[in-house]
Amino acid sequence: MMQKLQRFGGAMFTPVLLFAFAGIILSLSIMMQNTLIVGGIAAEGTLWKDIWSIVETGAWTVFNQIELLFVIGLPLGLAKVTSGRAALESLVTYLTFNYFVNAMLSLRGNFFNVDFSQEVGGESGLKMIAGIKSLDTNLIGAILIAGIVVYVHNRFFETKLPDFLGIFQGSSLVVMICFFVMLPLAFATCLVWPVIQSGISSLQGFMKSSGVVGVWLYVFLERILIPTGLHHFIYQPFIYGPAVVEGGITAYWMKHMNEFATSTVPIKELFPQGGFGLHNASKIFAPIGIAAAFYTTAKPEKKKMTLALLIPTALTAILAGITEPFEFTFLFIAPQLFLIHSLLAGTLGATLYLFGVVGDIGSGIISMATQYLIPMSINHMGTVVALFVIGLSFSLIYFAVFHFVIIKMDFKTPGREETEEVKMYTKKEYRERQSAGGGKVSAYDEAAAMYLEALGGSDNILEVNNCATRLRVTVNDAELVEADEAFKQVGAHGVVRKNKAFQIIVGLDVPQVRASFDKLLKIRD
Repeated sequence: MMQKLQRFGGAMFTPVLLFAFAGIILSLSIMMQNTLIVGGIAAEGTLWKDIWSIVETGAWTVFNQIELLFVIGLPLGLAKVTSGRAALESLVTYLTFNYFVNAMLSLRGNFFNVDFSQEVGGESGLKMIAGIKSLDTNLIGAILIAGIVVYVHNRFFETKLPDFLGIFQGSSLVVMICFFVMLPLAFATCLVWPVIQSGISSLQGFMKSSGVVGVWLYVFLERILIPTGLHHFIYQPFIYGPAVVEGGITAYWMKHMNEFATSTVPIKELFPQGGFGLHNASKIFAPIGIAAAFYTTAKPEKKKMTLALLIPTALTAILAGITEPFEFTFLFIAPQLFLIHSLLAGTLGATLYLFGVVGDIGSGIISMATQYLIPMSINHMGTVVALFVIGLSFSLIYFAVFHFVIIKMDFKTPGREETEEVKMYTKKEYRERQSAGGGKVSAYDEAAAMYLEALGGSDNILEVNNCATRLRVTVNDAELVEADEAFKQVGAHGVVRKNKAFQIIVGLDVPQVRASFDKLLKIRD
């Protein structure tokens, strides 16, 4: 069950990868229309204003169509065969579902206690989805329907029908089955979802009133669950779903960013729910202290090697907010340190909230600059200063705590480990084999081939998947898998082992490595 949840969580990250660029462009375009930042050039009716308004409209695409992204993205990560066809089946089924809901509420809205004549948005509980007026089921509805389609696809896509019915097999059969499943599901949604929406509103009220304790628990859980891959289930309902505000914290912050920036009222009063956008703070400030602790505790003869490892991984976390390669560098050497990291991350978020720092601060310095630092510095410079004073103070705390614990417990963190000799399939050997066959070798093909060999070869591979930074593989025989050092020599940051399930921490190149991995499996089959 855990393995299935991990795979599901990894698939959920596929569409999320699109949000970083969209968020930066969106915040930049909104900022460029703020007269307090760029002056009168951004006044209504100017060419400058019109150009940036057009850019902003395009940047809203992924946030306005977030349900469609998940409906398409989940099958791409979860379908066992022909994932592209599964994505198409999922999209058609989701649109069918919303057309059913639209028709039922248009004809019998009173029966479901829904006033379907209301305008979409606000307290109506309605939304336009791909031009269809429907109930706003948000990510929950999209994920549920995508999951149903994936199940039907995996079970029936390869079903062989009699020749005279051949036109109805494959994707047609999947869509036909889902069509009839959507009818009762749409009816149940119309009946039950308005009640759920009321419950979500109550939950929002509770989360808003939970204050510092709620923020601490939220940030702590988001960090501590990273090794399991289940952290997506913690932050996504808050950041991209309706857990505390309609549409999620990211979209809400972007829509009201200029309003917050121009107001002199403290941001915490304007947007108290923004405390649940602080989980990214640890991505920026923790790596500074942790990297310093690793470097200062490394053996003298290994300091240069340790620095070469720490600089790219720490910069990736600080600038882009991708922390998994950094965290997994030490997680499996000393998991106690990861627990300390999670506790400190929760305390950092709670402390920031206590001192009035709230909002979607961005995932990394690059996005933070455009969607928080520059716009909020207009009337909330004290909050911006507090963010850095508290954040850098925690960098020092991270350094002191990690340095003390590493020395006290003698953890073999990077630069302190004993040298290990591991025989494995080398880059030179792989290049020579490919050259002999006349094949062209890419860096991704090379890494994939060596990971495949370290996993016991193609005959030992049962299932392959990936999330943002990890290649997830299920093998037939765990005894055939090489030691962790074999994977690290290829460039992996670590390996998670649980029975026959393995997670190789590849980094941001994992989608390309996964594609090469799949290609190798097909060739060898």
